[in-house]
Amino acid sequence: MTSNPPQKPSRSDRLKPVELVGLSGVMALFVGLTILLTTRELLLSVIALGITFIVVLVVIAMFALNIKPDEAERNDLDEQDKKH
Repeated sequence: MTSNPPQKPSRSDRLKPVELVGLSGVMALFVGLTILLTTRELLLSVIALGITFIVVLVVIAMFALNIKPDEAERNDLDEQDKKH
């Protein structure tokens, strides 16, 4: 049995969560600013911003869970399970 040294995640893999939270933040900021400019009520726009941030983050997470791993990812998961 050959032992493969653990591979470091690529920069893209490490920054993926930051990108998803950033996308959620940008969408929430857009909604918050739109409501603020429309109604001129700061509290309402902050509430909408928070709700939008959470909803978009949950929707993105659900889409990420729906993606099926390819063959290389399945092999990597099997190797990790055998180590324990």
